[in-house]
Amino acid sequence: MKVGLVGYGWWGKTIARQLANSSWLELSAVAEVDANVRSAMSSDPVLAGVAIFDSPEHLMAHSDLEAVILCTPHQQHAAQMLSAANAGLHIFCEKPLCLTLADAQRAVAQCQDKHLVLGIGHERRFEPEIIAMRQLIANGDLGEILQIEANFSQDKFFALPKDNWRLSNTYAPVGPLTATGIHLVDLSIALLGPCESLWARLATLGSDFENGDTLGIMMGFPNGANAMISAVLATPFEGRFAVYGSKGWIEIRDRTHPENPTGWDITTVLRGQEPVTRFSAPHPTVLANLEAFAKAIRNVAPYPVTSLEMLANVAALEAIMTSVKTRGLIKVAAPH
Repeated sequence: MKVGLVGYGWWGKTIARQLANSSWLELSAVAEVDANVRSAMSSDPVLAGVAIFDSPEHLMAHSDLEAVILCTPHQQHAAQMLSAANAGLHIFCEKPLCLTLADAQRAVAQCQDKHLVLGIGHERRFEPEIIAMRQLIANGDLGEILQIEANFSQDKFFALPKDNWRLSNTYAPVGPLTATGIHLVDLSIALLGPCESLWARLATLGSDFENGDTLGIMMGFPNGANAMISAVLATPFEGRFAVYGSKGWIEIRDRTHPENPTGWDITTVLRGQEPVTRFSAPHPTVLANLEAFAKAIRNVAPYPVTSLEMLANVAALEAIMTSVKTRGLIKVAAPH
């Protein structure tokens, strides 16, 4: 199916490269508002034969498109999703879906009313070892889930120009959250459902980023389990997701940043058994997510991230931003 891509920055380029390897999706058009970026796009081999537009509105009017992929600043997602839905386009939106629960609810409702598929850029769910871990939990092998400990830290943003929107408190508030931590919030919700309360603290300790570089989050879930999440933008890469249960625990460690994965190291410890450590080869998770979106459009299989989970993620994000401002324990709004 023919898709349009809105935004051709760092992650937009990553998406375009992934689409070049897809048997489900064909990149047909790209919208980029920055004239300097557009001028360089004519020599990009990935964009050979792709129509280039100077605005999302012009792209969405392109008659051949079935779907649109949004790789734009977070603040723009809500309005762009409504515009795309009004144009009858299926929508894949990069994370976070929106910055407020109210905006997310409007976007989700619009997609549902028009029978459109909504996908979200939470590719961590599509890692084979995350899928295997969820099956291990579903089988009861870890027992009752007690606690999650997770970290997604990096120092890639030191290479960005100082005026890049990802370093702006206006366009990317609570930088470590919207950059990386939101993936871990999503995985925690995938395992434990919507969280009911949380506390978060943000600091700027290792950089001059105006939207912070060091974030700690404690999420509380209705069954009493916790998720302790760390996201840092001023330290070399680490990716870790660990789940502790009443019968055992499992830890998944990334060898490299998910942008260029080189595999995972997995340790599993079950009560009464010796620890098992193994390696899992890399997998194109970004492409797997995009193709799951395409398969949902073609009614091959339902998209594996539910609307309720998307809304719960935005509800948690909004509560984290409030907790950072107030330094208090925040009750998370119930998504619906």
